[in-house]
Amino acid sequence: MNFIGIVHDSSMTESEAAFGTLHTVHRATDLQRLRIIAFTHKKTPLRELNRFFLHEENRRERLEYVKFSCDLGEILYLATCNRIEFLFTSQASLNESFLTRFFRSFREDWQEEELNFAVAHAEVFEDEEALLHFYSVASSLDSLVVGEREIITQVRKAYDACHSEGLTSDFLRLVVKSTITTAKKVYTETRIANNPISIVSLAERKLRALHPSKQSRILLVGAGETITNISKYLVKQGFRNFSIFNRSLENSRKLAGTLQSSTVSAAAYSLDDLKTFNQGFDILITSTSAADPIITTEIYTSLLSKDPGKKILVDLAIPADIHSDVIEQNPVHFIDINDLRKIAQENLAGRQREYEHAAEIVEECVRDFRQLHRTRALELKMREVPVKIREIKDRAVNDVFARELESLDENSRELLGKMLDYMEKKCISIPMIMAKEIILETSE
Repeated sequence: MNFIGIVHDSSMTESEAAFGTLHTVHRATDLQRLRIIAFTHKKTPLRELNRFFLHEENRRERLEYVKFSCDLGEILYLATCNRIEFLFTSQASLNESFLTRFFRSFREDWQEEELNFAVAHAEVFEDEEALLHFYSVASSLDSLVVGEREIITQVRKAYDACHSEGLTSDFLRLVVKSTITTAKKVYTETRIANNPISIVSLAERKLRALHPSKQSRILLVGAGETITNISKYLVKQGFRNFSIFNRSLENSRKLAGTLQSSTVSAAAYSLDDLKTFNQGFDILITSTSAADPIITTEIYTSLLSKDPGKKILVDLAIPADIHSDVIEQNPVHFIDINDLRKIAQENLAGRQREYEHAAEIVEECVRDFRQLHRTRALELKMREVPVKIREIKDRAVNDVFARELESLDENSRELLGKMLDYMEKKCISIPMIMAKEIILETSE
């Protein structure tokens, strides 16, 4: 890609070198350093995504170490129910050697087997291909359920978290801003998100297909967006008995208050109360951000409260909240993200025409970003022009021609000062105008 900027040529005169000359040069731009390492439902078993999950408590420390160890410019970490992605800038190619170094920094305790798994299952994207991929992710074209709007909010939150921790700067800000703009354009100009079938609605539909009683005792573990949405679905379907467990009792009470009515019972508990809860249950739905399984065999046995009948378990967490031993050792109807894959594929087939339209919009927005990035890169370089010109003037006045200036009378020095100020303004404005003209010409 051609990049327009200010460069220092060894053949320039001293003043030209200090000022710089505007011309087209071939160099690696930020866009050419854009990289993505992704783990998605396409290549990684969803149950294995927890290997790459970062808990909020150690996210910053771990990403800072990866950034330092791998010499990355910026880094953004995105985790959803069916993908984990690392978006960053680097001059390195994403070959096996780099990936091994990246994951060794990501998890210092990983042995050879874990490192090999990560390298084998990683999807990698570079340069404009990375931008196209990220646009597609936010536009829900790469999702397990195409048309699922939640992803755009997840992208924004992921950026806000990493930006607040000092992991990103100006280029990824531009990337994320343009990504969100692209996604909004897709949702506005296509019908891909009309009557959307989200992960939550698919889970609720799968649950209802089991025909549970409307009197079922439902345990909700977590009180975030996913649990809130699915609980509202269930209330609309006529379910009336909820017990909510969350790390923050305040958030449990907040959700309970939202669900509570004259016909709905919703009790709030802290997460620790799971260990002593003895009122039994029929359906357990969980979605937290815990690093380790919350529903262990011990806790599950206690929750059964001498009622070993077949239960419905719904686990929408990444990593999983329900330990695999619970599923294997007990009679259950188990629903997790893997169970939603077939429905999601049918959903994609029904939206193929809108998908193609949306894909065209995404490709168009990638082309628009090239122009945006060239303009921004030039804008940043042009900020140096006034500084360089003032440096030349100050050196001429205070060093190169200092002795000659001393011999001038006061009126002559004043006139010369006015002339230099006039030339300074002109020398600043002319390259600015030229730069804008060049940008317009290259865009055409």
